[in-house]
Amino acid sequence: MSGLDSLYQQLILEHSKARSGGDLAKLPATAMGAPATGQSQTGESHTGQSHQLNPICGDEITLRLSLGTAGDGQAVTEIHWDGDGCAISMASASILSEMAPGMSPVSLRNTIDHFRELMRSRGKLEADEELLQDAAALAGVAKYPARVKCAMLAWVAAEDALRQAEAGQGVSRPL
Repeated sequence: MSGLDSLYQQLILEHSKARSGGDLAKLPATAMGAPATGQSQTGESHTGQSHQLNPICGDEITLRLSLGTAGDGQAVTEIHWDGDGCAISMASASILSEMAPGMSPVSLRNTIDHFRELMRSRGKLEADEELLQDAAALAGVAKYPARVKCAMLAWVAAEDALRQAEAGQGVSRPL
């Protein structure tokens, strides 16, 4: 195993144990699409929540994403999740919850699209480390098709929750 592979493996293990953003069960329920209780001072915040299950291995996650108005436009203000699963799915959720806050909806969708393309490449594409940040550590998962859904679970939930949050703000997107 190369030094970089070892570093990536360590990062995945650390995130699967530390679980940044993995505190959803401790937070009060929020009406989806409605303004969140913790509104920012610069504007209203809307939330979306998605529950995703990987029936093949039993991994599951419930992810809540808050979208608010800040400065010159919309931005993800926070992601919280709760879930159970393998180290890959839990690390992926943890990494996503650290990197998404501050991203515009367009930027988050672009990042999700790149991550999806990377995961579907079966290891043929290089991760854009500038775009994916720590999520680039999951690039090796693409070589194992049975594990791709594990890595994608939180990202699919975030995509769905973002769609819901935008709908709550009256934002429409063409399908």
